[in-house]
Amino acid sequence: MPRFVATRPDTGLLSLPWDIPLEDWPEDQLVALPRGISRHVVRFVRVNGTVYAIKEVLEHLAMHEYRLLRDLERLEAPSVEPVGVITDRMDRNGEPIDSILITRHLQFSLPYRALFSSTLRPDTVNRLIDALVALIVRLHLLGFFWGDCSLSNTLFRRDAGAFAAYLVDAETGELHQDISDGQRAHDLYTAEINLFGELLDLQEGGLLDESIDPQETVESIQKRYEALWAELTAPEEFANDEMHRLDSRIRRLNELGFDVAEIDIITDWDGSQVRIQPKVVDAGHHSRRLLRLTGLDVEENQARRLLNDLDSFAAATDQQNEDEEIVAHQWLTEVFEPVVRSVPRNLSRKLEPAEIFHEVLEHRWFLSEQAGHEIDTMEAARSYVNDVLAAKPDEKLALPTEPLPEAD
Repeated sequence: MPRFVATRPDTGLLSLPWDIPLEDWPEDQLVALPRGISRHVVRFVRVNGTVYAIKEVLEHLAMHEYRLLRDLERLEAPSVEPVGVITDRMDRNGEPIDSILITRHLQFSLPYRALFSSTLRPDTVNRLIDALVALIVRLHLLGFFWGDCSLSNTLFRRDAGAFAAYLVDAETGELHQDISDGQRAHDLYTAEINLFGELLDLQEGGLLDESIDPQETVESIQKRYEALWAELTAPEEFANDEMHRLDSRIRRLNELGFDVAEIDIITDWDGSQVRIQPKVVDAGHHSRRLLRLTGLDVEENQARRLLNDLDSFAAATDQQNEDEEIVAHQWLTEVFEPVVRSVPRNLSRKLEPAEIFHEVLEHRWFLSEQAGHEIDTMEAARSYVNDVLAAKPDEKLALPTEPLPEAD
């Protein structure tokens, strides 16, 4: 009998055929979802309405990754959710089989290759790399050494025209109190090597725009990383009468989606010069504010876009001085929810609600530019559903037991 190590076990998982090697599982046990490139056998299953990713791997590696993913979850890192480990597996002849790591499938996420069915455009490549670099920086701020940074070990979710990246493979990772410069440099070097191979693979398959040079692209990773790392961690000096620069620094960090836990301020002997060192906490400044105001739990760029629309709503209704929570509730019920409900049942799995709302706002701007006057949000929503959303592929797995929102 196999042993199941889990913190939140789903008893339905116990009925799966753990005595069969994963590569031999029957198709009726599996869910067809796009998979990234992996050195291990990976499959998806649906149990009690929930989709899980299961990976066959040596026991010590499975336990290491499970415990590390649990630590990252506790730190609210952008990573997949660990569910459990299956050990002590035996096949029907009594021969041992490798252990299984189980994680929860991240809805609306895709491996990088599955995001595109045609040529990968230069701007899309840049957005993917920016998301990967931001993920590496966020993990490094937490003291996490990845050891195998790559697009293949990452899942991507759309985030208001950009991408949000999630760590999906922590097999080679280590969590430290602080990460060293050498470990950061090693992760960047690994990212460059892996990304170069991945871009060459895309190029060979005709999925990379001819204008993209893989060598130049990977060489930009270091510069992008150092710019973001410096903005988040570098000390800054200025004169005592320039304290407004402190506020500007905090605002820049907030615009990048990071909060500031505290700031070390050191003045020189005569008080004429000030040196500040921000202590940055994990990203999510805008998403946390939106969650507090509306209960919507969305990606960071989506949150920024929705908050901008909320601020515009407050200005348009002359409620800038009204209690923020009251205005947010009004915006939620009068603007956001009607747009989401306008999506028919058969189209509700194309994109998640926050991304749909973002695209409706983009579509409204486009229609307004064409018409030469402001277009109503609900009018833009109806046009978007008919002319844009209907042609998009589904990005959420359909689950028979999951209720769908009713369309107005």
